Amino acid sequence: MRESAQIERRRLIEEAAYELIDEKGYDNISMLAIAKRAKASNETLYRWYGDKKGLFQAMVIRNADEVYASLVEDLDRQRDPMQILEDISLKLLRLLTSDRAIALNRAAAADASGELGIALSKVGRERVLPLISKVLGQIKDQGTFSDLSLDEVTRLYMSLLIGDLQIRRAIGVMPAPNETELKTTTRKALDHLLKFA
Repeated sequence: MRESAQIERRRLIEEAAYELIDEKGYDNISMLAIAKRAKASNETLYRWYGDKKGLFQAMVIRNADEVYASLVEDLDRQRDPMQILEDISLKLLRLLTSDRAIALNRAAAADASGELGIALSKVGRERVLPLISKVLGQIKDQGTFSDLSLDEVTRLYMSLLIGDLQIRRAIGVMPAPNETELKTTTRKALDHLLKFA
């Protein structure tokens, strides 16, 4: 199979998995059900992903990759750190409150082994948080937040930015925020953070 065809096939398989997770929950779907929905063979799914957890982990990586690459690109450009922080914060908030991220979080919460939660943490928090911290470090180096350690500034900012939005989305008590709401939340988080400067 050509690489472009395989990429498209994987996209269709993962799309089918998202649909089924949303409809039935992670525990109530099988690789066979995903294969049928995607019109793929069960053997293909097992060959490419190993098992359902492997498929989930691939979905987590794919969901975060685009935002991660964008964050790295923002950091590589020599710009004002506050502008970088605002840009990457909006992208991160958009990702974390998206339907796909919420589906992945619900699946991780349903996994009693904890393996899916660990996968989410490794791909998400452990990859992205150092980038946010790097930008905050650049701001701190300019003389801001002198009374706080970089770790304290990072934890404070993430609490201000995300708060309970992801939890409220995951338990179904709020819809996905629109772009205006995302921008407002990002701006407020930055404004509140600067009060600690």
